[in-house]
Amino acid sequence: MIKVKKIKPPKMSLSEKLYLPNVLRGMGITARHLPKKKFTVQYPEEKWVPRPGYRGAHRLNKDEEGRIKCVACEMCSAACPANCIHIIGGVSPWDDREKYPVVFEIDMLRCIYCGMCEEACPREAIELTQVYDFAAYSREDLVWDKQKLLEMFDLTKDNNYYETRTPRVVKT
Repeated sequence: MIKVKKIKPPKMSLSEKLYLPNVLRGMGITARHLPKKKFTVQYPEEKWVPRPGYRGAHRLNKDEEGRIKCVACEMCSAACPANCIHIIGGVSPWDDREKYPVVFEIDMLRCIYCGMCEEACPREAIELTQVYDFAAYSREDLVWDKQKLLEMFDLTKDNNYYETRTPRVVKT
């Protein structure tokens, strides 16, 4: 026969039964955090303004004549740790360079936004902007081709895609 010994839990004091000291301690922590700056942004109405150096969406830069700066050297593709950049080079129609990208694609879902492609480019043709709010309904829409990357240049060439103000949140 197995003997079972019943153990009674220790008696709790009145304050432990009411749980009041712990509730008051939690309320004190909450009261200390109330006057501090809020981290939450009401997104559609308020836009967060990225700090300088923020790495967001990519763009392909154009030169003074409006031509793509990229010479299809594939240095950015080789430097990319996520293997998200795919380039197919072709013969350039311009006399000042041998090649240009016929196909230039960046898979924005694979990208880790490290900036290695930007550092590797000898012509400063690829750049990470401060744009963070791009969304799509399908995965295919987030594989950006050359045309989409050049459109991003047109949107961000004046560096005023987001207004840079002292407050980090801009009401729209």
